[in-house]
Amino acid sequence: MKRTINFIILLGSALIFVSCTKPMPAQTEYVLGTLCTINLFDKGSSELYRTLFTRLREIENHMSVNKEGTELDRINTAAGRESVHVTADVVEVLAAALRYAELSDGAFDPTVGPLVKLWGIGSDNARVPKEHEIVHVLPLINWKDVVLDVQAKTVFLKRPGMALDLGAIAKGYAADEMARILKSNKVERAIIDLGGNVLAYGEKQGGKAWRIGIQDPTGERGAYVGILEIKNKTMVTSGVYERFLLQDGIRYHHILSTQTGYPVQNGLLSVTIIGDHSIDADGLSTTVFALGYEKGRALLESLGNVEGIFIFEDGSLRATSGARSSFSLTSDNYRWAD
Repeated sequence: MKRTINFIILLGSALIFVSCTKPMPAQTEYVLGTLCTINLFDKGSSELYRTLFTRLREIENHMSVNKEGTELDRINTAAGRESVHVTADVVEVLAAALRYAELSDGAFDPTVGPLVKLWGIGSDNARVPKEHEIVHVLPLINWKDVVLDVQAKTVFLKRPGMALDLGAIAKGYAADEMARILKSNKVERAIIDLGGNVLAYGEKQGGKAWRIGIQDPTGERGAYVGILEIKNKTMVTSGVYERFLLQDGIRYHHILSTQTGYPVQNGLLSVTIIGDHSIDADGLSTTVFALGYEKGRALLESLGNVEGIFIFEDGSLRATSGARSSFSLTSDNYRWAD
């Protein structure tokens, strides 16, 4: 349980929370492929927890690529043959994913499915593919070959073998859905942690900001680089430590380049995005990591109302102005580069 001034690690999260209030019991369940923890504090009724987790499972059953019969499974099975009717959930998430694909010129691409499946990082089938296997699937990755009809609510993949994977953005949408439900139930404060996609809903009792620790990407789970103070914001981190494969002494992380087919190598260890909407923070964390520091920061600054913290392999940190002013570096293993 949380106690005054203690750091607490929420299961499945890359983040550590600090609170000065005694919370009511939180609830943790395995959904969306990860451990998800919801803490409603003084509004923590069993009925509301059940409503929230039921909604998470509904979203999972629409968008999982690891279950048969989901909407994504049907879309991928019908690739190159026919369009598939989908729910509003999939329309909204896919539309956002295609937006970030366009903004990043394909560095973020929801049609990365064949490549993700080939590597299998995070699954029991993880392996380093052969070069010819990667060459074979790369032509299937092209967001421009997705036909989304928002009005008719249909999705069509133009070529056989194509496959959508919304894993880099679906949890953000789910977190925003949690916020919608919280608002409709007049909840004043809550922490939603969907496997590291964190929504700090409202503010702490007394009007204070939530204090959230950012995971040290080279440290043990629960080791933190510093503390971020936010109110009614969401933050999402993408990094090399989240899911990876070790083979022949080489570490292969799960953020794959849509150009080379191999894990992105650009000197970054992690990128944390802070914003108002989790679907955007989720999509941007992967997008910015894939783009690299210069292009990624430029994208953030062009969008406005989103902030970023960048941690590099050499132990240096950089941040947008808004993020730096609310973040306190506490680890002696890292330093500000600017």
